Amino acid sequence: MIDVDGFDLKILSAIQKDSRIAQSELGEEVNLSTAAVNRRLKKLKANGVIKRYTALLNQEALGFGLTIIVNIEVESEQIHELDSTRRDFENCPYVQQCYYVTGEWDFVLIFAVKSMEQYNELTRELFLQKPNVKRFKTLVALSKHKVGFELPL
Repeated sequence: MIDVDGFDLKILSAIQKDSRIAQSELGEEVNLSTAAVNRRLKKLKANGVIKRYTALLNQEALGFGLTIIVNIEVESEQIHELDSTRRDFENCPYVQQCYYVTGEWDFVLIFAVKSMEQYNELTRELFLQKPNVKRFKTLVALSKHKVGFELPL
């Protein structure tokens, strides 16, 4: 774990809400100079605390009206097989999240797709044509009530 102090936590909390906040405004908010904020942001980025700056897009506004959660059981858990399967999932742009999990299932994927037809095609590519996918279970989200990655700092 990286050592962060109270000022760092305040900075991180603020940029989680708006990563485009001006450093001068951020400095006023956390009671630091603009130069100090800049140094801290660079340090947090260099230490891997800040992974990247990005924009949160509205899926529905761009035609990605379906969120689909998929549980996957693999045939083999040999490292090279798992790595190959995971890479297939990571390389698919419609897979928004990919988790390797414990329990009955081996992977959980979150998809953003435009239609069931599109998802059906993805199942063929990612699951049915892959020998290491033993079975999968599809859950279609009827509505979203909380989606995000903001940490409670």
